[in-house]
Amino acid sequence: MLLTTLIVDDEPLAREGLRMLLAQDPEVSAIHEARDGREAVTAILNARPDLVFLDVQMPEMDGFSVVREVGAQRMPAVVFVTAHDRYAIQAFEINAIDYLLKPVTGERFAQALERAKARLSSRPPDEASRQIIGLLETMASPRRYLKRLAVRSAGKTLFVDVEDVDWIEAAENYVQLHTGRAGHLLHVTMNTLEKSLDPEIFLRIHRSVMVNVKRIRELQPALHGEYVVTLQNGVRLQSGRMYNEKLRALSANPF
Repeated sequence: MLLTTLIVDDEPLAREGLRMLLAQDPEVSAIHEARDGREAVTAILNARPDLVFLDVQMPEMDGFSVVREVGAQRMPAVVFVTAHDRYAIQAFEINAIDYLLKPVTGERFAQALERAKARLSSRPPDEASRQIIGLLETMASPRRYLKRLAVRSAGKTLFVDVEDVDWIEAAENYVQLHTGRAGHLLHVTMNTLEKSLDPEIFLRIHRSVMVNVKRIRELQPALHGEYVVTLQNGVRLQSGRMYNEKLRALSANPF
């Protein structure tokens, strides 16, 4: 399968990096570039690329505005590229749309490109359109996240402000909330609780651990690309390998 591609990013170095990665793939027959949203809309409608690498954060017309302008039904396969918008990342994951976190690594890029090829060869176009429409609807209707949690203990109900929670630990069908020296057991699974908490505040670093990003003091690289996360109170937590990309993005400056 030969692919024509389009890179959309207002940063020249970012475009150059993606171009170099795409040029290594023999199935990529053409690489077009757009420097902003307006150029992207024109290039998509005129060149009709098979695959677009679309930066989310651009001045004047961002990546989502490009999709709206082109229309979800006419939009080619797309891989979104983003920096630190954890809400956007959650929206991509909810709607099963691929994304790349800046700075983009060669390994992660290769994975995204292979997934895009698989989608193009097997997925009906209308399914991709539904996913993009779902993404735009998710972005247009931000969720209301929990501000406090009701914890029942010894016949009483305690109210814990979520911003006071340092980190959260899974315990089968319960989670343990760690707030300073106190601990509170809550009858809910980690996956369910994660969906109810603001991703700008809480970051999943392991299948059994979430942390309040405001409590993180330092990140220390460990084996296999993992991290040791040290909180302000001295607690040290180990990340899981599948969450490393989010921690790597957290540790990078947004410029």
